[in-house]
Amino acid sequence: MTISTVRSFLMSYPFSKPIQLPFYGGLRTILKRDAMLIRIEGEKGLVGYAPGQGSEKAQRAIETMIGPFLEGKTLGDVDKLRAEFFALPGVDLELQKIYCSVEVAVYDLAARERGVPLSEAVGGRVRDRIKLYGSAGMYMAPDRYAEEAAAIAGMGFRAYKMRPAAGPEKDIETVRLMREAVGPEVGLMIDAHAWWRMGDRNYAPETVEQVAREMAKYGITWLEEPLPPDDHAAYQRLREKRIVPLASGEHEPSEPRFLDLIQNRCVDYVQSDVCCQGGFAMGQRLFAEIQKAGQKFAFHSWGTALEVIAAAQVGICWPETVVEWLEYPVYSTPEQETMYEFPLATELLEAPLQVEGSELVVPRSPGMGVEVDMSVLDRYPWIPGPWSFFYLDSPKQTLAVTSDHSVKWETPAA
Repeated sequence: MTISTVRSFLMSYPFSKPIQLPFYGGLRTILKRDAMLIRIEGEKGLVGYAPGQGSEKAQRAIETMIGPFLEGKTLGDVDKLRAEFFALPGVDLELQKIYCSVEVAVYDLAARERGVPLSEAVGGRVRDRIKLYGSAGMYMAPDRYAEEAAAIAGMGFRAYKMRPAAGPEKDIETVRLMREAVGPEVGLMIDAHAWWRMGDRNYAPETVEQVAREMAKYGITWLEEPLPPDDHAAYQRLREKRIVPLASGEHEPSEPRFLDLIQNRCVDYVQSDVCCQGGFAMGQRLFAEIQKAGQKFAFHSWGTALEVIAAAQVGICWPETVVEWLEYPVYSTPEQETMYEFPLATELLEAPLQVEGSELVVPRSPGMGVEVDMSVLDRYPWIPGPWSFFYLDSPKQTLAVTSDHSVKWETPAA
């Protein structure tokens, strides 16, 4: 089958008014949420889909280089096509990662042509379900986190992830209240993603260790990114103290850096957004290394339902002892208020994903097993610019957040 067209579409969901979230050392403002849909069409009306980075830079790369390269190519050896693209002049690491996002749609199309699930095109499934954790919780009072943890546990999730930012004492109090609210059987993931970016009020390594020891009393599942993600040696030192399980990876820029994180056993849980940080082929290589190192993998998935199902299709090619968790963002709905609404995330698919209790049932129908509702493109037109800003008190500084999780936040020009 020949690839006829490669298209990418940017979408935005703007909030009716900016969401302002005070934190220990500043203020976060969220204006919108962005998403990209990648669509590859072949013969006989077959179409493959993939999620991508919600950025104009990524879209330009697809329109000017990746699309023209793939269009007209025979859909055969997906690995061969990737190698040919990587060998082109001017293809740097960032272009490679964007290509690997598009490649998810190539795999989807190839699987649909063969009439098999995408999992069979990327390694072969060993199970039909993958464990989910409900992910929400952003910059609230301790009692509000406890309420949300109980609500998400009440939805059937066996674990809840939140993002504390209230200072050491209140962060510890938050974990205590959450544990009281959900009981001993529900997992608690603490995503400290902001602690290393708070300027002069950043948690020092000694404070991180002290907070970790206190949180460990409440049996948390992991402590995520409590230190600068690029300081692997600091993670290694903290992990050697065996205080609490550590997690990191969503900000790793390349496969060699992932391998350093894994082979030096810097964390207990390696994380990645495989759709945007290197694709399925790299993900499979990392899973093998994680298995050798006796670690576990947990998907970072902070976008749409299409991202969730794409990750699941490759995750079920490994046993739960290697690929354990898949992040499931729990956005606000009319029935349940959480961090904020993002209706685009679910409306992108014609039918909801099948979630039973705390597990995603991965379909066996061809490709990803889902169909995309293209009408979302008209409902959610693209809005340029960063989707979120951090304003630090000291030093006075503004950090802009884009959709590429592996890139450090940027300081906008004055």
